Amino acid sequence: MPSPPPDARSLLGRVLHSEPCGADGAIVTIETEHELPPIRASRFFMLARTDGLSPLIPRPFSIYRQRGRELDFLLKVMGRGTRVLASAPKGTEVRVVGPLGNGWPTLDGEGAPWVFLAGGVGAAPFDMAIEQALGGMDGKPCVSRDGGVFYLFGAASEGFLYDFEALSRFGIPLHAATDDGSRGFEGNVLGLLEKLQGEGAIPERIRILACGPDPMLHAVERFAGEHDLEAYLSLETLMGCGVGICNGCPVATLPEGPLGAWPNAKCCVEGPVFSTRAITLSSHAS
Repeated sequence: MPSPPPDARSLLGRVLHSEPCGADGAIVTIETEHELPPIRASRFFMLARTDGLSPLIPRPFSIYRQRGRELDFLLKVMGRGTRVLASAPKGTEVRVVGPLGNGWPTLDGEGAPWVFLAGGVGAAPFDMAIEQALGGMDGKPCVSRDGGVFYLFGAASEGFLYDFEALSRFGIPLHAATDDGSRGFEGNVLGLLEKLQGEGAIPERIRILACGPDPMLHAVERFAGEHDLEAYLSLETLMGCGVGICNGCPVATLPEGPLGAWPNAKCCVEGPVFSTRAITLSSHAS
């Protein structure tokens, strides 16, 4: 039976600062009481203020950046939980549980180029992913800046391309897509990918990491299947506990896949990152 990762801890932290980001986002920096070892990108933490202003159930957030004890989280302000975290004054105490879940796979440079597809606040697990792809983690091989990794960010409009300019520091190809054409390609991120492939800017054989809203992930799943591509999805499934107890975040498995012994996987402990050859989103399609 899947269980919480052995390095997960329940810690106290304090808000160092919160900065607006984009049209409705914020980057919240929390300093934990103990230093954490390097965290793989796309793992997450359950966060809640301890002063009673947060909802009773903590909310899951992907780690955005890490500097020892300082953890950054990119939030889209959507409801009470995100609002009270984004507006927390300096010094506000926060319960921090994690790191939880499984992050992106090892990002090596031995195969096809990696294409990172972000949609809206689904950009959160990619800053560290790029850093770890280029710089390696745990002594693993690194990916070349020259054609080894591409970042494509899609959003409804320019204001939702959260912290896009900050990624220029990595020196890799960055491309934007907006539904309204306010920045970059007019259309969605998969349309941008197909355009770039048609122009020869990105090769046909690629490996994909994707995080974003459900319709985008459904489309990526179909695209990867149609083109027989290696692809990984970081799901934004609602979670109750984050540690595999409540069974509130099931994801349908593929019977022929590596998780097919059970009809469902737990997103919080077996994900949030899944190979498209292990799970299917089609049974939950809207």
